[in-house]
Amino acid sequence: MTSSRKIHFEVLEGDVLTFSADVLALKYAQGLHGADFAVYHKLSTAGHQPHVLPEVNGVRLVSTHGVIAPAAVLFLGVVPLHRFDYEEIREFGHQVLVSLAGLTPDIEHLALTIHGPGYGLDEVEAFESELAGVVDAIITRNCPRNLNRVSFIERNAGRAERLRTTLTELIPGGVLGTGGVVLDGIKEQPREALRTAGYSSAAKPSAFVAMPFVDSMDDVFHYGIQGAVKSAGLLCERADLTSFVGDVMEWVKHRIRSATFVIADLTTANPNVYLEVGYAWGCGLPTVLLVRDATDLKFDVKGQRCLVYKSIKHLEELLSRELAALAASQDGPRNA
Repeated sequence: MTSSRKIHFEVLEGDVLTFSADVLALKYAQGLHGADFAVYHKLSTAGHQPHVLPEVNGVRLVSTHGVIAPAAVLFLGVVPLHRFDYEEIREFGHQVLVSLAGLTPDIEHLALTIHGPGYGLDEVEAFESELAGVVDAIITRNCPRNLNRVSFIERNAGRAERLRTTLTELIPGGVLGTGGVVLDGIKEQPREALRTAGYSSAAKPSAFVAMPFVDSMDDVFHYGIQGAVKSAGLLCERADLTSFVGDVMEWVKHRIRSATFVIADLTTANPNVYLEVGYAWGCGLPTVLLVRDATDLKFDVKGQRCLVYKSIKHLEELLSRELAALAASQDGPRNA
């Protein structure tokens, strides 16, 4: 790569099966999930699947023969999903470029999916971690020499829009130089975010959100709960119980134990949510209870204080005030 080369970054709503790129990079978390499952299934149906998927730290580059839009797929072996955290996501982003520099150094356009939010990690922190790993490889010149475009593909339109805003905040204009001028023009705050994302994530205060994981509750989470939590300076995590293979509850219990506090939406009286609330109480964690209709409350919590909200905007206002009060009374939320 020459020092004058520019690399363009973008977050796009789309489907990796139909998005054209030189290479689509996917994780293989010792099991198939989401996009990697869909791609592997398509290739298998056409008889072009890799016969052996990579172990941790292994790679496998597969030509798609036109079965899907990307010309090739890179499978990068990573730890199982329940251990694939922010730091591992950053390392994934870095290793993708390092691997491609050795396997196919002349590619120009790389596509990646966004890891973490689909199984419960904070979407902004996860995206920043992945982007930071990619930037690491560019700074050290461990990337394909002709690379000029990196596309993050996300099927969820709302998430794509939110992370597009995050990208603009981190990389104004979505363009980086190469060589010794990679971070020129980036202000101190986003530069620090790119330096620390993933590495410092485990030490950040967080809220674990227990709520039904159904489409009808997505706006409640993203615009009612997540907005208030992020404004309070906390990571916002929740678990999609359908995304895991293995002991999902052990992952949930770990996230609850490591959280600063728990927020639980008791709307629809989902039994998993009540289980998570009970575990949080058992750990002595500060817990904020929410519900849209008080008639949904079961006897277990009817004696507890619960914020009843009328709309998503009302929820954001109630929760913001509650978090501010909690911070004021405890010098900031903390584990019991």
